[in-house]
Amino acid sequence: MQGLQPELYDPVDLCLADGRLNPAARGWSRRPLHRCNLAGPYGRQKRWDYWCVTSDTHLVALTIADLDYLGVATAMFVDLETGRIVERAIALPWAHGFRQPERVGGAPIVVDRFGLRLAFVPRPGGTQLEVESRRLSASLFVEEPAGHETLNVVIPWSAERFQFTSKQNTLPARGEVLVDGRRYAFGPHNQAFACLDFGRGVWPYRTHWNWAAASGTVDRTLVGLQFGGRWTDGTEMTENALCIDGRLTTLAETLAFEYSITDYRRPWRIHSLQSDRVDLVFRPRVEKRLRVELLLAGAEAHICFGHFEGTIRPDGAAPIQISRLLGWAEEFRGRW
Repeated sequence: MQGLQPELYDPVDLCLADGRLNPAARGWSRRPLHRCNLAGPYGRQKRWDYWCVTSDTHLVALTIADLDYLGVATAMFVDLETGRIVERAIALPWAHGFRQPERVGGAPIVVDRFGLRLAFVPRPGGTQLEVESRRLSASLFVEEPAGHETLNVVIPWSAERFQFTSKQNTLPARGEVLVDGRRYAFGPHNQAFACLDFGRGVWPYRTHWNWAAASGTVDRTLVGLQFGGRWTDGTEMTENALCIDGRLTTLAETLAFEYSITDYRRPWRIHSLQSDRVDLVFRPRVEKRLRVELLLAGAEAHICFGHFEGTIRPDGAAPIQISRLLGWAEEFRGRW
């Protein structure tokens, strides 16, 4: 089955001078090519950088997000065996002091306020992630292997509303995390991998999405899953892809996310609707809930961490049977 179209090969600006989507920016690429020169109406522009680093038994999730009228920074540690979560989060009106580059890895991103310091710093060969807070600190290096392919795609709702996203998984990671005085090592010995979600766009007020991702090895094959749903409906583009040993297979078809909205810890099913390319069950172990209500804005999220099992069929390769591949699946609803 044909993948996403068109594929882009040259650097391009996301926006025209008037802030509308540049027609030449529509499409996807195997490495980041877009300069996200946002100039949309105030309140609609959204910029975020999210890193999640997983091992066999633990994970660290880090977020820096500029929502135009609000800046959010979070650091979260999850023990997948016990379900323990340690988190520090801050919010700043008007996103004061938040500076996020137009390009993936274009500049260091640092937030240092109210007892939380997050730093995402480009280095030769990768990115250094640093966290400092009272209960949680971390120093992790994420490697970007030469030639490693990633999913970089523009989702166009209209000329005035659109999103560029760079989803990068199966990136080797190493370092350590300190939680309440206890050290946790991340590295090849416990299958430590990182995932990046880089987002820049001009969004509608209401949104609803699903996202699922995973990284790990299956019978000595490096497997990355990247799936999205709902928010891309009607755009003729998706953010669905498989990354196998660093090579990308894009999926132009819609995937179904089937799960219980009364108990998100029950198994989820994620599968292709037009083919047999993806047929997976996700079994949650830990659920992180988020609910925020402001005067004119709000958000509700259910983020589940656990394991995938089932079958995927990448381009030019035999089907891959997956068992206990660590990742996550989430539902997000927002008025923002």
